[in-house]
Formats: sequence, C-alpha cells, structure tokens
Amino acid sequence: MAQSKGIFKPREWYRLDNAAKIFPGQNTQKWSNIFRLSVVLREKVDPAVLEQAVIMTLPRFPCFNVRMRRGFFWHYLEKNDRLAPPIQPDIQNPCHRVNWRENNRFLFRVYYHENRISIDFYHALSDAYGASRLLSTIAAQYLRLMGHEIPPGEGVLDLNERPTQDEVSDPFQRFASSKAAPRHKVNKFAYHAKGTRMPAHMVNITTGYMPVDALKNRAKEYGVTITEFVAALLLDVHYRKQLEEHRGRGKLKDVSVQIPVNLRNSFPTKTLRNFSLCYSVRIDPNMGEYTFEEIVRQVSLYLRYVNNPKELNAMMSSNLKLESNPFMRFLPLPIKDFFIGLSFLITGEKATSVLISNLGIVRVPKEMEPYIDRFVLMTGPGRRSGSRCAAVSFQNTFALTFANIYQESDMEREFFTRLVKMGVHVKIESNREQME
Repeated sequence: MAQSKGIFKPREWYRLDNAAKIFPGQNTQKWSNIFRLSVVLREKVDPAVLEQAVIMTLPRFPCFNVRMRRGFFWHYLEKNDRLAPPIQPDIQNPCHRVNWRENNRFLFRVYYHENRISIDFYHALSDAYGASRLLSTIAAQYLRLMGHEIPPGEGVLDLNERPTQDEVSDPFQRFASSKAAPRHKVNKFAYHAKGTRMPAHMVNITTGYMPVDALKNRAKEYGVTITEFVAALLLDVHYRKQLEEHRGRGKLKDVSVQIPVNLRNSFPTKTLRNFSLCYSVRIDPNMGEYTFEEIVRQVSLYLRYVNNPKELNAMMSSNLKLESNPFMRFLPLPIKDFFIGLSFLITGEKATSVLISNLGIVRVPKEMEPYIDRFVLMTGPGRRSGSRCAAVSFQNTFALTFANIYQESDMEREFFTRLVKMGVHVKIESNREQME
C-alpha cells in the first residue's frame, strides 16, 4: 500500500481479496452474490439528505468507493470517479444481479422507503461486518444533517479521520500461514427442500422479529449460543421436512447447515473487506432418528471443536494455495471465469441444505440509539437453496430473514411456529404483503 511520511494514502486500485475472487466468475444475467443490510429509523427518510450523507461518507470508505475492472488474469477494483450511487426508492425484490456498468458503476445500491435505508452489497466488496460499518456511518451522517448531535464511535467511523491500511487490507494474505490441510471438507449432495420456483429476480422474503433476551433464554436452556440454537432449529426443520417427503422411498440425503464465521473474532484486524469463512454442520438421517436435543448438541460440539485459530488458519491457507496455483494464476481471465461459473453451476450450494449468517449485535453511539428502531440483514436468494437466512441484533430486537426462491413458505412458517411454541414471541413481516 502506498505510504507517505507515515500517513496512509488510499490506492487508486485494489486486488480482490481471497474470498472475493470467485464472485465475478459466478455472475450471470439472473444471479449475483448479493446481500442487503437495512436500518429502520424512527423518522421518515429524506432522500435528498440521504444523498448528501452518502456523498460525504464515501471518501472515508475507499474500498467501497470503487468499480469492477477486468485485467488479463484477474478482476480488480479501481477507484470510481463518479460521486456516489443514485439514491433509489426501494423495490419489492431486492438483491437482484449486479451489472457493473449500471448504478454509476458502484457495487452497492442505496434504497429508501418510509423510515428505512437499505443497501444491497455485492459480496466482492465486503462481508456483513464491513457493510454494517458503512451503513451505520451513513445513517449517523444523515442524522447529523437532520440536526442531531451524533459522535463517532462503536460501529460509526469518524469522517474526519483518514482510512487506515488495516481497513483496506486483505487479511487472508496477512494471517494465512498454516502448512496443514483442513480436515472438514465434505462434498456430498445434501437435501434441498422443494417448491414451486418463482420467476428470475423474484424472491420470497420473510422476516421474524423477536426479543433477544427471550431467544437467549431458550438457547441457555440447551447450554448453547443463539447462533448454535438457531442453526440447530433450522437443521431440525429441514431434517423433518425430508422425513415427511421421503416416506420410506430410497436413501435419505444428509441435511446440512452452513454457518459463516467472522474471522475478526480470532485474528486482530478491523478490515472492512471480506474476512469470513463458512463451517458446515451435517447429520445423516440414515443413522437413525434424531431428536432436537441431539441436533443441538451435535451443532454445538462441532462448532466449538472447529472454531479455533488453527483450524481457521488451515482453511485460509488452503484457499490461498488454490489462488496461487501456477495453473490458475496464469490462466487468462475469460477461461478462469468460465471454469468458476461452470463449477458453481454444477456444485454451488450442493452440500448445503440451509445457510444462516448471523452478524451479531450492531452497536452505535448511545446518542444515536434513540433514532434507530432496528437493523435487518438479508442474504440474496440462492440458485438451488430455498432457505437462505440472515440475522442481526440491535438492542433487544433479533431480526431473522428468510430469502426463498420458492412460492411456498412452509419452511419459514414451521421455523417461526416452533419458536412461538417455545415461548418466543415473533412478529412477521413479508414482501408478499404490501410494503409497510
């Protein structure tokens, strides 16, 4: 990175981080790896003021202030000479595919609706942690322009400070050093719930809002974390759905849940780029009947066994070895994209029944809290999976969102019904109803 007299100067271009390198090759006219993060304020959003807030915030986030470019061997990110992406009224089917020439060539889209500010992020830019920093800082600047005193702190970056090298660095390159191979790769096809597929660019979105303390109490009864509890419940719902569909015909498929892990909890960095890996926990229904308690225990024991710096380092190192393979390294970009796209078409999501991405708690300065009602995280719809889930907490509100490519919503209904029966009150919101 360019340095001058000890002061960090953002570069004009960036290599894609290790996690992001596969995403451009997966792009099609119908699908991109997109996720959405929203903040719901307690006052109606003024789009003109929001536009100013985005323009004022963006220079503080140079790794978001970019456009995608094609090199001979790899894609890369180049500083965008446009001022900001357009501020758009929200849409009913978000997270649609990214076109690098649209949206002023930015790789994130900003929407507003009533009290809500939403940003759809192309995953090549960042993960949910980095996205939460950008959205929180934009929201803070918006509130300042509306006359509120909001200091920087927590998830809100100081616009008067320069970006740091740590924020824009690729930590995969920095921390991956293991010579061991990861021992947990499983490529068996997993069960996928079936349904009536909706047309391209349409997604069935269902969000359940519930009290964090009530959910935490249920998780404590099983001696697990909220993420472990939710992952186990999703696994159990899919396991029982397959039993219902199977009715003794042939062999049952494994049921698996994929859980992204924020590597910043294990390695000392505050990078705003991608820095996460995914664990996959599975059960084999052919081994016999599973109770919910057994599934909870299996999810918890597996995650606590593998979630340590050495295992994570081995996974990172393995990914980097693929990137640095001489054959892959010097393969021209069109051929790389072809093989990445073909591989994803054949194997993408095949080993995953359901995904749950939990951002955790979003924190903002206490002066900002009275103006925010909640945050909502949503993964983009899958190409094969009808059950992709994302969750985020703010104060005592836990929001879990299903993104479903099928018309049927029986999986979501069963999941939230199970929670209600456990004593957790759930409020449901869906894009199949009129936008609130």
